[in-house]
Amino acid sequence: MRIAVGSGSCGIAAGAGKVYSALENLISDYNNITLGVTGCIGMCYLEPIVDLYNGEALAARLVRVSEKDAENIVQAASTGDMSLVENLMITENDNCFLTQQTRIALRHCGIIDPTRIDDYMKEDGYKALQKVLTTMTPDDVIQVIKTSGLAGRGGAGFPTWFKWNAAKESKGEEKYLICNADEGDPGAFMDRAVIESDPHNLIEGMLIGAYTIGAKEAVVYVRAEYPLAIKRLENAIAQAKEKGLLGKNILGTDFSCEMRIKAGAGAFVCGEETALIESLEGSRGMPRLKPPFPAQCGYWQKPSNINNVETFANVPWILLNGGEAFSAMGTENSKGTKVFALTGKIKKGGLVEIPMGMTLREVIYNIGGGIKNDAQFKAVQMGGPSGGCIPKELLDTVIDYKALSATGAIMGSGGMVVMDESTCMVNMAKFFLDFTAKESCGKCVPCRIGTKRMLEILTRITDGEGKEGDIELLEELCEAIKDGALCGLGQTAPNPVLTTIRYFRNEYEAHINEKKCPAHECTNLITYEIDADTCRGCTLCAKKCPANAITGTLKNPHTIDGDKCIKCGQCHTVCKFGAVRTI
Repeated sequence: MRIAVGSGSCGIAAGAGKVYSALENLISDYNNITLGVTGCIGMCYLEPIVDLYNGEALAARLVRVSEKDAENIVQAASTGDMSLVENLMITENDNCFLTQQTRIALRHCGIIDPTRIDDYMKEDGYKALQKVLTTMTPDDVIQVIKTSGLAGRGGAGFPTWFKWNAAKESKGEEKYLICNADEGDPGAFMDRAVIESDPHNLIEGMLIGAYTIGAKEAVVYVRAEYPLAIKRLENAIAQAKEKGLLGKNILGTDFSCEMRIKAGAGAFVCGEETALIESLEGSRGMPRLKPPFPAQCGYWQKPSNINNVETFANVPWILLNGGEAFSAMGTENSKGTKVFALTGKIKKGGLVEIPMGMTLREVIYNIGGGIKNDAQFKAVQMGGPSGGCIPKELLDTVIDYKALSATGAIMGSGGMVVMDESTCMVNMAKFFLDFTAKESCGKCVPCRIGTKRMLEILTRITDGEGKEGDIELLEELCEAIKDGALCGLGQTAPNPVLTTIRYFRNEYEAHINEKKCPAHECTNLITYEIDADTCRGCTLCAKKCPANAITGTLKNPHTIDGDKCIKCGQCHTVCKFGAVRTI
């Protein structure tokens, strides 16, 4: 029996390291048990996860495991008696999280050991590369990618074959292939999970791309905040070299390619490809004017191709299964599958991969299990700070590039932040704009100054100091920034503001005209009061109030002094009778 402990960042954060150590201390006395790790299978809300395998067959999936469960797990693995861990087994309701997905980029995640190249090769790993190098020309590869309809999964959705072909056709012997793993959207962790859980899949996809465009050097630009991803990718690169899959004369052919990692310092703007190139060259990450495009003049002014992690992760599957198999999934405008990081006020948060064409409702309610505490769905933020908020009346929107764009949002890299009725949409817009204003590289005035002016207006509105004309001024600034910003990140920065005004204008008006926050989230617009009919006089709120703003005697209704109240919300949180209300 084999025990595999889910050891992605989410699992480790939930305690997988302690679980692994406890199991390791126990299995030394058992000759019929082996212990290993695997990556993130996507069910982050159930971590730590431990899988028991009988040969290659999954015998049991155990969830929310702690080190206290180690002894029962080892006993179950040794004897085959799964009743010992029955209380830890995944339920059918949770199992539906996976069974409703279609996995290509994530097909090995949470299944194989990411630290062992042999595990990857057992799953047909590097067979696509062998096929390409021994039986296909670069033009053949481009034709397969073109047939597949694979578009860049970093956000823009640009046809992958076109970018590859442009770099291939560019003159010059020295070319570069770059993987953009600078995943900076709040709430997004797709690329991190792929690298941590299946690094060889990324390497294989990149090697196929390098062969196609004629590059002899490949670079992975990854955030330094992803130490585990970097460690596992370094290990995978070393293993690939040992197997003759990287370096000189790969698999005995004339194709040679080296690969290295560049750890970025975490600037959001370096997700823009020309800013990323500037950073790679050792300069400050600031976008370049285009044209020329990287395919003609990129890294060190040489022809370069840049795709993100998920794009490359699809390539080996496409080359093995054919472009038609990939294009058979999805919609007319958007082919294949897409990975999303499902976060926020959702019951089942984690990574999901679904075929294009599924609706937002199906993802949020069927796969994600609906809203936490069965609250009312309000909106979903798609595309991170560059995206927009989609309201409940558009919950049946189909997930593809064209349909999402029509709502004012974008596909983006795959962040999907779910919000319920307790979320203030004005405050949400302010949150994302605060992020983009701070992350602006400062090269162009519309982004550097315009986002700051917008943030000042939004802050004034949420502080209860909004005035007539603020909404119109925000809209005017949004259009100016969209039209005048240098790069795609600046041009899309107004999207959260534009979509919240478009769909939740009444909340802006309530903040400005009534000095009220309908969601009761903006602190300066909240007043706390105690309902005398509901209050039992337990005194708990008075004891917890840090400002001594609550008075009253035992078993008698209490009152809040509005002048002393600092609006911390402690009274509302601790009241067991629902007597403390926000107005």
